Amino acid sequence: MHASTSAYGLWSLVIINSLIFMIFVFSFTKPKTQRDWRTFGTFSAFLIALFTEMYGFPLTLYLLSGWLGQLNPNIDIFSHNAGHLLSTVLDLRGDPHFNGLHILSSVFIAGGLILLAAAWKVLYAAQQSSTLATTGVYVRLRHPQYSAFVLVMVGFLLQWPTLPTMIMFPILVVMYWRLALREEREVAAVFGDEYQRYTARTPRFIPKIRNHDRVTPRAA
Repeated sequence: MHASTSAYGLWSLVIINSLIFMIFVFSFTKPKTQRDWRTFGTFSAFLIALFTEMYGFPLTLYLLSGWLGQLNPNIDIFSHNAGHLLSTVLDLRGDPHFNGLHILSSVFIAGGLILLAAAWKVLYAAQQSSTLATTGVYVRLRHPQYSAFVLVMVGFLLQWPTLPTMIMFPILVVMYWRLALREEREVAAVFGDEYQRYTARTPRFIPKIRNHDRVTPRAA
């Protein structure tokens, strides 16, 4: 078995892809506070770790090469296709760029980026008018921007899981959860009862599939 050396060492692609996603996210989050920069920085670290293994150095494949070789002796472990680790482990046939797993990952990534853009548009308008963001995607979610980050990360993990990004993922999820709780306390201090009514009808991160307004009769 011969490694496909041309599949990696493409550091220009690492830089270009990292910058594309980081600039896109930056344009819609526009970090100002230390907390904002920390959120942006950790997400950027996830992207850099991802693209480093995707195009630069396949650390995960090297560490798992013995196990993967036993799992599938016919695979070219250090080829680019083998980096689609879930497809490799599940032994999905054909080009991994066109299987159902890759398509699903693309849906998650695109959906997350669209959600992030839609959330920023509403949030920016609310900040300019010093009002509570309750329209657009904020009708369905209290923190669509954090849901968007998680969707993008899940998409990349489905497409190209690596040991560093799999370790970083739960850490980032907990971080976004804590940031959301802190933001809620701050917004509640400003908008009071209006925000309490909003939180009572709007989920934090996962939208309700159906929202039936039912009136439950009171017991006599």
